[in-house]
This record gives sequence, C-alpha cells and structure tokens, in this order.
Amino acid sequence: MPPSLTLHPIGYLRTRQQVKFHAGHQPAAAEEERNELELLPGCGYEQALQDLAGVERVWLLWWFHRNEDWRPLVLPPRGPSRRRGVFATRSPHRPNPLGLTATALLGIEGRTLLLGPCDLLDGTPVFDLKPYVAAHDAFPSSRAGWIDAMEAEQLEPARFSVRFSPTADAQAQWLRDSWAIDFTARLIGLLSRDPLPHRTRRIRRRGDSHSEIGCGAWRARFAVQENIVSVLALEAAYPMKFLSRADYKNVPDREAQLAFLDRWPATVTS
Repeated sequence: MPPSLTLHPIGYLRTRQQVKFHAGHQPAAAEEERNELELLPGCGYEQALQDLAGVERVWLLWWFHRNEDWRPLVLPPRGPSRRRGVFATRSPHRPNPLGLTATALLGIEGRTLLLGPCDLLDGTPVFDLKPYVAAHDAFPSSRAGWIDAMEAEQLEPARFSVRFSPTADAQAQWLRDSWAIDFTARLIGLLSRDPLPHRTRRIRRRGDSHSEIGCGAWRARFAVQENIVSVLALEAAYPMKFLSRADYKNVPDREAQLAFLDRWPATVTS
C-alpha cells in the first residue's frame, strides 16, 4: 500500500454557514435550510448525476478543511465535560479529517445539487456523494455506547432557564432586524443545558461573577445564579483594531460588527 493517497474534490459546498458556531453538530432535518453543492466543470459530472431522480437523501464524503491537527482524546461539545477517544466521536480532529453527512437532496440544477440542512461550512471540499439507501444504511436498534446515554440526557428538560437583559434583548433584536443575524436559539440551547466553562462550547470565565460564550463572530456575556442564566449583553467577537484593517475584510459579519460597535461602543474590549 502506498504511504499516501491523493484525493481530488468533485465540488465545494456553498452555504451561509461561515463559522463553526453556525453549523449544527448534526444536521436537523426539521430545520429550514438550503445549501448548494457546486460540482466542478469539465469532469463529466453531469452524466454522473444521472438517475439520482427520486433519491431523497445522499451521503456526502468531505474534508474538515479548517483543521490543522488531530487529537487522540477530544472533548465533545455535547454532554458532560469529559474527554473521549476520537474514534468514538464525530470530532473533526481526526488523523485524516474526513467527514460523513447524510442530507436531503432537494433538487438538481445542472452541476449544482440543492441540499437540505447539513453540518458543513462554506467552501468545504466534497470528495464523493452516494445515495442513502435506508434498507442498508439505517440500523435504528444499534447501540451507540456513551452517545446513547448522552442523547437520553439531552431529552430531559433543560436544567437552566435563560433570560435576556433589556440591553441584550435590544441588541439581539437589532441584529435580527438590521442584519438578519440571529444566533439566540443556539445560544439558549447551549446555556440552558450547561453554562459551566467548556473549551469546545467556547464558554469561559470572565472575572469573578460573569462568563462568556463564543457565538461565531459574536459573544454573549452572562451570569449564573442558581438555575437562572442571565444574558447581560452581546458583543462583537473581533476588536476594532482588526475590523478596521484593510486586510481583514473577510471576517464573518464584519460590517455588522462595525455597525454594532458604533452603536454600542461600550462593548469594545481592545
């Protein structure tokens, strides 16, 4: 067997999901989401798509293109703060960072596949796609070890109630109305389960009484008292000194962050 293998992408995913926080840990079929897989031209892929009509779901084999290393033990984003062997998880930090996702096939337009919800970021290289065949690909009675226990815990009522201060509520409303940016549902989902510091969930202490959680290009500052999480304020994740640089124009939500800092300058941290 050769010491290395060469793979070539067949196309790239186009989605609004620019940062990891935007992409769910597993795609949720019930969510309203549309993505596109653009296959490369000049490769005969139009013929390769023949006979996909009537196929409702496809497997995507893809590359975690933003990962640079791997770890034998990883900290999953869901469940208790405990490290697991990487081969027992869906973590992106793998020896060969390959991803596998089943997603809905909504239609085909030329070389572009219209897809439903998926956990890929914009620009993800895709190596292959295959039809999802329920008779062979679904094993609903199979045990999944620690994942079964974690999933059962996720079905239990959330232990914390999340409340927004007037400032945080006004900021969230402004982001929705002015920029169509809304990460509050994901924010509430994470904090209502466990607001304790967690590296993968990007939760850390911020002084003696407050904490913060990273939300992609944004942050939320919060405090916990008994079973109540109070979101005190939203913040731009990037400092002004970076947002104002000409070579940082590709920062996610850059214009929205600049406008946010102009409106709420007290959130500037550096």
